[in-house]
Amino acid sequence: MGHALQSALATLGEVIALDRQGCDLADEASLRKAVRNAAPQVIVNAVAYTAVDKAEAEADLAHSINGQAPAVLGEEAAQLGALVIHYSTDYVFDGALDRPYAESDTPNPQSVYGRSKLAGEIALRASGVRHWIFRTSWVVGAHGGNFAKTILRLAKEKEALNVVADQWGAPTTADLIAEVTATAIRRYFDGKDSPALGLYHLAARGETNWHQYAQHVVYTALAHGIALKLRPDALHPIPTAGYPLPARRPANSRLNTEKLRTTFGIVLPDWKSALDPVLSSILKDLS
Repeated sequence: MGHALQSALATLGEVIALDRQGCDLADEASLRKAVRNAAPQVIVNAVAYTAVDKAEAEADLAHSINGQAPAVLGEEAAQLGALVIHYSTDYVFDGALDRPYAESDTPNPQSVYGRSKLAGEIALRASGVRHWIFRTSWVVGAHGGNFAKTILRLAKEKEALNVVADQWGAPTTADLIAEVTATAIRRYFDGKDSPALGLYHLAARGETNWHQYAQHVVYTALAHGIALKLRPDALHPIPTAGYPLPARRPANSRLNTEKLRTTFGIVLPDWKSALDPVLSSILKDLS
């Protein structure tokens, strides 16, 4: 996300991108100092504790970064009159609905990670700062770790692989999230038709499950001439119960994006058409 945002926001003005050494979100004093030194007009918080399973054993750290840091950012930004853009997750829901989740649906997180991200949403709103919160899901980019890269690594090592097939969502690229963010900021400063602030769901169109997603990654890699031990028919679908993990995942991670599309007047791409250029970039590094 950080890499994608630096590129997308560069045309809007000066971008100050801080790493952990420049701003540790788990350290309140460091965070306040970084904001005051930069005195930004807009704060885009692309940082999160995203080790979903590890969070079950590191709840305090997850809540510090995901839950408490947004409150600090909101407080400091409010003092500056700045705008805050923050990203949240489908994990704030329990995944029990049989339809895509809307912004008005009641959250019910089932994991430490999900609870910490919901706490961050609540804290940011409570700060009174002007903000946009974009809930997204299954984020994938050419930079950093993600599901697609994991499948490609395993496909080079293994001749067969079990992949969960009863969790549904839409892979959403970091580039898409960054583009929507840049559009929002541009229209915010234009002022004439700035979309209403608040909470929006942001995800690519369509839906898939992790097994189908993995198959698409493997088919694409083979089409690019990448040598793999794993063949697509050796990807075996299994239920969530067949692959137990410390943190519970939502079975339904689908997000209703009608509010975003209507308010911003944008067309969101299908997940495959958005994902394929990212896969091509990843596969170039493997060839």
